[in-house]
Amino acid sequence: MSGADKRVLLAKPRGYCAGVDRAVEAVEQALEQHGPPVYVRKQIVHNVHVVETLSERGAIFVDEADEVPEGALVVFSAHGVSPAVRDQARRRELRTIDATCPLVTKVHQEAKRFAREDYDILLVGHHGHEEVEGTSGEAPAHIQLVETAADVAGVTVRDPEKVVWLSQTTLSVDETMETVRALRERFPSLQNPPSDDICYATQNRQVAIKAMAAQCDLVLVVGSKNSSNSVRLVEVALQAGAGAAYLIDYAREIDESWLDGVGTIGLTSGASVPEVLVRGVLDHLAERGWTSMEEVTTAEETLTFSLPRELRPARSGQRLSLQPLSPQQSHAGR
Repeated sequence: MSGADKRVLLAKPRGYCAGVDRAVEAVEQALEQHGPPVYVRKQIVHNVHVVETLSERGAIFVDEADEVPEGALVVFSAHGVSPAVRDQARRRELRTIDATCPLVTKVHQEAKRFAREDYDILLVGHHGHEEVEGTSGEAPAHIQLVETAADVAGVTVRDPEKVVWLSQTTLSVDETMETVRALRERFPSLQNPPSDDICYATQNRQVAIKAMAAQCDLVLVVGSKNSSNSVRLVEVALQAGAGAAYLIDYAREIDESWLDGVGTIGLTSGASVPEVLVRGVLDHLAERGWTSMEEVTTAEETLTFSLPRELRPARSGQRLSLQPLSPQQSHAGR
């Protein structure tokens, strides 16, 4: 295929969302302000490169708070944690920085509100995902997980008139609504969340890839395998008509056979992916003849979130001191 027939369609928006940017900066600022080591419960965001880079700077990633030395500094990841994790941190007198994405915190608050009102809460999400575990932990007696439309037949509730659905923030919009439609057929009085739970960035990246996919012989999604929103982008690309679609962390993972006979390549990245990795893929493709690049823009993102309060300067110009969680704070969410 001649170079004239080779082009790259670059999705916009792509890459870091406001919550991821805030979480990564929180770890960077914690390292700068307090020095290493800074412990992080779970991966701060689901991206191999980000975790490796922060590890090199002195972040130590652990699975549970009980792996953190007593009294040490720990950052809670962007995916959020349950009250049980906050209790564990308090018992160990850990100094905490909460980097939970504010949009995840919103879902936690919704879960607590509907539990107080004694609703059955049907949480659409993926079993084992940290966000689902955190949200479920806010009201375990009221929440049951529904992964797909096929699971709906097995759902039971106490009162069909008091049922609400919530969702993990990083799901496929189309698949989530398919599950919700199935739930509504069983429970016609099913209530919607007060506002959309699937985050704006997840939706925007899916819309962008849908706009391109039918024109693409191949779509490359930069993102890690444990990144739910990145995995969804591959699925959305295929459903929207891409000839093929693959998930990669780095340009070096591109199989040369994928490029055989390919003219148009679509390129995007998940919400936890730094732009440097996308640029690496563009350079890799340019070396192989894909020098023509067109950016396809479907939305402009301007939302930003302030750093966790523990990292903001106090009015005096001094940073806030980090104190172990009190019993009240451990249940207060974010």
